[in-house]
Amino acid sequence: MKRARIVITGMGGICALGNDAPTIWSAMKSGTGGIAPIDIPEKDELKARLAAQVRELPDHGFERRLLLTTSRFGLLAMIAAREAIGHAGLEADGPAANRIGAIIGSGIFGGDVIDTNYKAILLEKKKRTDIFLVPQAMPSSPAVHVSMAFGLKGPVYGTSSACSSANHAFAAALDTLRAGRADVMLAGGTDAPLNFGVLKAWDSMRILSRNGCRPFSADRDGLVLGDGAGVVVLETEDHARARGATILAELAGAGMTADAGDIVAPDMDGAARAMEQCLADADLSAGDIGYVNAHGTGTLGNDKTETQAIRRAFGTHADGLAVSSTKSMHGHCMGASGALEIIAAIGALREGVLPPTIGYETPDPECDLDYVPNEARNADVSAVVSNSFAFGGSNAVIALKRA
Repeated sequence: MKRARIVITGMGGICALGNDAPTIWSAMKSGTGGIAPIDIPEKDELKARLAAQVRELPDHGFERRLLLTTSRFGLLAMIAAREAIGHAGLEADGPAANRIGAIIGSGIFGGDVIDTNYKAILLEKKKRTDIFLVPQAMPSSPAVHVSMAFGLKGPVYGTSSACSSANHAFAAALDTLRAGRADVMLAGGTDAPLNFGVLKAWDSMRILSRNGCRPFSADRDGLVLGDGAGVVVLETEDHARARGATILAELAGAGMTADAGDIVAPDMDGAARAMEQCLADADLSAGDIGYVNAHGTGTLGNDKTETQAIRRAFGTHADGLAVSSTKSMHGHCMGASGALEIIAAIGALREGVLPPTIGYETPDPECDLDYVPNEARNADVSAVVSNSFAFGGSNAVIALKRA
């Protein structure tokens, strides 16, 4: 039986680069950095000095009942989802709503409300937490709140696989649509890790950069955390064409593997197998891919290992393959990273522009690919790959084709 072709008809995003997908993409093309000194009340108690922070939320107008029961990462997801739905011209009402679902990834949880409530109990000696703390903080909160905000009654759940959460959400939505369980799925990721408790934990790992995120550059010194969200509207091609939707790109395939090794150190084999599986699922050869949006965190181990994995997965084609990390601009937004990076992948296909890896200063002999350093590049690409590799060795890779 021939599989349904799954297409993207809308996208939305919010991060340090902008409060909507077009602004984010414009910043990526221009090589604009969103990383700046962190601004939270407890900043002087942190070693982390930099972040890619959403400084001001746009007017959103969501109902009070929703705002009372979710936290920042849920609100970011709702903002991105509303943009994606509007961009797609999607109407989720009547019987059609039963065939529309949402899968939203998150790498952490509602850390902001956990911080606020623990302080209230431990420092202010309050007797109880907020009555809605559990639904505010639970990792599935963004998915269910997107469902409630827009009346989506199909399959709705969250994915949580650290930094691969958004790509796993895309893969799950792809499978859901192929299986016929829904006609339309919203998929993406969100995270809001810029609060004291989460940042102190990352401080302890000693992998946060003091100077900025410089993926693949020999002088890189770590990652920079960010907050944000991204959501796309996925639907079967038949459904999209029947309602006259504009098709932005095809979500052609996904690959998912596990390293089954170290909890924090990446493994080349697991990453390479995920890329190889993705190409096979998308019915693409290595030579079909014109651009890879790398996981590219800016840590010594990740960038070296990812380079090796790309070389294995793409063979001799790797020498002519353009690879860049947009985390150099929007930071590492944890479960939202892949959902922001799909904006770059779609833009590359539609406009023939490859976003750069900014901050690249010194070549590293162990990172020897073409990283599109510092300036965007025009290139006619018909298929792209986006990588996400997470703590625990949970790998998820997606492939997109030009519509």
